[in-house]
Amino acid sequence: MAERAAELDPEVRELLDGMELPPRRAQTVKASREALDAVLIDDEPRTPVDHVTEFEIPVEGGGVTVRAYSPDRTVTHPILVYFHGGGWVRGNIDTHDDLCRRLTNALDAVVLSVDYRRAPEHPFPGPLLDSYAAMEWAVSYADVIGGDPSRLAVGGDSAGGNLATAVSLMARDVDGPEIDLQLLLYPITDHAFNTTSYHENAEGFMLTRDGMRWYWDHYLPRPLFGRHPYASPLQARSLEKLPEAVVVTAGYDPLRDEGTVYAQRMAADDVPVEHLHYPDLHHAFLSFPDLSVTPEALAEIAMPVRRSLH
Repeated sequence: MAERAAELDPEVRELLDGMELPPRRAQTVKASREALDAVLIDDEPRTPVDHVTEFEIPVEGGGVTVRAYSPDRTVTHPILVYFHGGGWVRGNIDTHDDLCRRLTNALDAVVLSVDYRRAPEHPFPGPLLDSYAAMEWAVSYADVIGGDPSRLAVGGDSAGGNLATAVSLMARDVDGPEIDLQLLLYPITDHAFNTTSYHENAEGFMLTRDGMRWYWDHYLPRPLFGRHPYASPLQARSLEKLPEAVVVTAGYDPLRDEGTVYAQRMAADDVPVEHLHYPDLHHAFLSFPDLSVTPEALAEIAMPVRRSLH
């Protein structure tokens, strides 16, 4: 089992000490969304990429916005369909704009960021169905975004990582588009709160155990839905024939152990897996580019993705 280091990275400690993080259950959904926006959206210049375009795409019962980032519009690139984190409740394509820009450059790929409809207004399986529809759209309209549908990845952070691997499970089960790779950044993989990492990191490291309970309560129409493998991929009977995966975990993260076990389960089912663990970092560390460790970690994470897609 992956572990955390004895010491939290000093820059992360300073970052967390400077944040005002009221208990999630003390906030309304609206206030909680605004709080995350305030942390991740600022007036600083965004990482430059060659081209950015938005599209409104149809999904069942409505439409969602997708934002396509290209490193070079004169060349056809692999595609990464990306689902943002935020516990299925918070986050949007603006909170993850700079991360997607950095991924575009690091992976040398077209990144299609999906503004799926969020819970509680759209509970499970709503965000997943939007995400799957966006993946299918990326394949059908790859030429519009400058992508190669034969080199297709799905990815996301936290709840977005959950959606990415659930999309992969759905595609396998319904004989959908062939996905080549999953990029799972500190993913949610199980509706359970009893791991060692949930106890070690219950509070104090941005994502808390109570916060995760709050997210799940808003995402699931009923607790029983948490046993469905498309909500909790660790509940799947088999992970065979899933796309190869790059799984990233952090030591000071309640989700550390379920991400680790999910990587182990995939490997046991003959899915090629690269598990990268950062023992002295916290959940969502890639969303904070000013940390001196972040650029190096992103470059390391990008290497196996590039090997697979290029």
